[in-house]
Amino acid sequence: MSPSHPPKRPLRPAMAGVHTWASVLLGWLLYFMFVTGTAGYLDTEIDRWMRPELPAASYPLPPEPQAAHALAYLQAHAPDARNWSIQLPVDRNEPYLRVEWSPNNAALPQPVWLDAQTGAPIAVRDTAGGQALYQLHWRLHYLPPALAEWVIAMASMVLLLALLSGIVAHRRFFADFFTLRLGKGQRSWLDAHNLASVASLPFQLMISYSGLVFVMFSFMPLIASAWYGQAPGAAVRSFYGELFPPMAAAPASGQPAPLVPIAPLLAQAQARWQGAPVAVLTVQNPGDANARISAIGNFAASPVREAGILVFDGVTGALLAERPARRSTPSAARDLWLGLHEGLFAGAVLRALYLLSGLLGCVMIATGMVLWSVKRQARQPSAGHALISRLNPAAIVGLPVAIATYLWANRLLPTALEGRAQWELHALFAVWLLSFVYAACAAPAQSWRWLAWCAALGFGLLPLLNAATSDRNLLQSLAAGDAVMAGMDLGFLALGIAFAGGAVAIQRRHKALR
Repeated sequence: MSPSHPPKRPLRPAMAGVHTWASVLLGWLLYFMFVTGTAGYLDTEIDRWMRPELPAASYPLPPEPQAAHALAYLQAHAPDARNWSIQLPVDRNEPYLRVEWSPNNAALPQPVWLDAQTGAPIAVRDTAGGQALYQLHWRLHYLPPALAEWVIAMASMVLLLALLSGIVAHRRFFADFFTLRLGKGQRSWLDAHNLASVASLPFQLMISYSGLVFVMFSFMPLIASAWYGQAPGAAVRSFYGELFPPMAAAPASGQPAPLVPIAPLLAQAQARWQGAPVAVLTVQNPGDANARISAIGNFAASPVREAGILVFDGVTGALLAERPARRSTPSAARDLWLGLHEGLFAGAVLRALYLLSGLLGCVMIATGMVLWSVKRQARQPSAGHALISRLNPAAIVGLPVAIATYLWANRLLPTALEGRAQWELHALFAVWLLSFVYAACAAPAQSWRWLAWCAALGFGLLPLLNAATSDRNLLQSLAAGDAVMAGMDLGFLALGIAFAGGAVAIQRRHKALR
């Protein structure tokens, strides 16, 4: 008698289960990562809106006068600093002349924006800006950095697993791209989920895999450990030390010496790079006989993040070291994935596609969470399923409300408030927490409707807030050709209208079901 074997489970139903549970376990976290990460594709524009004191940007500009302005300011205001850094206005990612330095008694650099024409400092408010909003999707703000990296690594792996299992589980993969039935309840949620998933699938696969490349040593530390024969932490440091070795570094000698003129060094760098611009200048040990000036190319110029680095003697101008733009195929492959993930190289059209794909990813995760909750409540009602249904509005709509609060805090907090940038972020998370408290106490239909109205008002009134707290309203920005400020105000207005439309649709459906 032959032994009996349990029947094999077909692959497609098995993958459907994997897809469902992989998505649900970290769904809210993945949604948070997608929303804040998508905002990162407009981080420069959000930065500008949150610093209304800055003028309209003009780039690229001739590097020689910009560098001269920056060095003159640093020599006058930070002569004893250990390091100087000068960001030249070369593209959309860095459109302003900015200097930073590290005082001898402080580890954090001190940023100052300078007028591109005169070199005079521009007084700007302390703000976390769009860059901090973007960094939320991988730093998770309140978590220790090591723990945040582990959490992000697991979430990225779960997302990739959910995408791959979803491809296998869907029978009508391509047909779903053309199917959207509105007003059909659960069927409509599934159609929206499938449409958003299929339409943005190449982007989602790229963003999840490249995200894993960013944190590869967080979940695969033993690879470096086996290669270097060290503990994981020391092995990772050894790897990066080999990948990015110090270039002609030297301690300060204590002997004062003037810096070499900067224009010949800029000309030499551009000649070596076939006219490619110098994006960053750094000076180590300024005013010392062992000063070093580094000219760094624009890493955002291509998806491979190729940019050379030249290190000059800061006193004689002699070239001491050079790092070529491309060093090896494995390094270029790694940089390509990182460059595709960040999208800094993208022009206006491609950046719009990045933004659209990110928004579709948000819709994919949000509709998936709602669909899971609706199906479980209909088939297997339980206290856990009811809790998720009750809190979904706070996780999904409460986050945009919190981001709108973050932008309001930027304009309403006193400019002299100590730690002002951190209070902007505290306001974001405090309002998001309050939305969870509200959702826990209210019926889900009521939470969806009122939170949508809060998001509509929060974003829709931002152009009025901008007009009341800055010297340029929407009409003035349009008349002056200030595309960034006008575009942000129009974008906020569009978001407000979209959330208002959602609130009205929820209210109508709720009335129809009564």
